[in-house]
Amino acid sequence: MTNEYIICAAIWYKELPTQTFLPKNLDKGVVVCGHRHGHCIDIMKTLGQLRSVVKGPDSVGDYEQGFLSNKGKFYDRFESMRLAIDAGQVEYDKLYNPRIGLFSEDLY
Repeated sequence: MTNEYIICAAIWYKELPTQTFLPKNLDKGVVVCGHRHGHCIDIMKTLGQLRSVVKGPDSVGDYEQGFLSNKGKFYDRFESMRLAIDAGQVEYDKLYNPRIGLFSEDLY
């Protein structure tokens, strides 16, 4: 059991102007957090009038779905799965899919 664990879903919008408060392991962009990834997408659409797609006049550009940890770090779906397994939040034999990674539904 590790002392770092997943706390919520997050999306890292890599090409948007950098915000002041970023996760410790990122140096650019904007990170939006929510209970599930759909909530993050809705927040971005509501506040920024932008769609979570890579191309188009109202797109956010490059982005990555992942999770935030209690240590203030952003992890992609695959790193998050490993962390959640190590933290005892999910069981390896029941949920792990190396092609997909972690989903918020796996946690809560």
